[in-house]
Amino acid sequence: MVHKAEHLRKVLSICASLVVVASLGGCGTLTAYKVTSTIFDGVPRMPPADKYCKDYHEQAMLEELTEEAKKRLGQKTSESEHPPYAEKRCNDCHDKNKESGFVVEADKLCVHCHTGFPKGEFVHGPVAVGACLKCHVPHSSKNPSLLVKPRNEVCGVCHTEPRAAMGLHKTAMSKEIACVDCHDPHAGNDRYFLR
Repeated sequence: MVHKAEHLRKVLSICASLVVVASLGGCGTLTAYKVTSTIFDGVPRMPPADKYCKDYHEQAMLEELTEEAKKRLGQKTSESEHPPYAEKRCNDCHDKNKESGFVVEADKLCVHCHTGFPKGEFVHGPVAVGACLKCHVPHSSKNPSLLVKPRNEVCGVCHTEPRAAMGLHKTAMSKEIACVDCHDPHAGNDRYFLR
C-alpha cells in the first residue's frame, strides 16, 4: 500500500512538473529559465546578457547589410527614412542607460526634436497625447513621411465611423483625394482640421 502511494505521488509530481513546463511556452526566456532551474536539476545556465546583445547586433547587421545590398542593386527599400536613423545617430533618440531606452519619455520623444509643432486651437488626439506612432513609424517606411500606411489609407486605421459629409467624402475618395489633402492631420484652428 505504501509503495502504491509513493508511486502515485511520483506520478502526480511528474504530471505537475509537465504542466508547469508546458505552461512556460508563453513565458519569456528569463521566466522560463527561473522556473525550470528551480524545479529541475542540471538546467544549463543562461548565456550572459552581452551574448544576447551580440546575437541581436549580428542579426541587425545582417539585415542592414541585406538592405545595403538592395540599395546597391538599385532596389528601393523604403520611401522615407528618419534622418537620425539613416545617419545612424541612434543616440539622438535612444539611451541605453535609461530604463525606458529613450533620451526622454516615449510620449515626448518626437517633440524633443520636432519643436514648435503642432499649431492650432484644435489638436488631433494622437498628437495631443504624444502617440505619433499611431500614424508614423520611427525608422523607415515604404510610405512617404514615415507613415504606417499609404497617405490615402492612414486615417482609416482609426477613423472607421461614418463621415459627417458622406457624399463629399465618397467623391473625394473616388478621385483619389487623400484625407490630408483637405485636413491637417496634426492640428488646426478648425474643429475638423480643415486646411
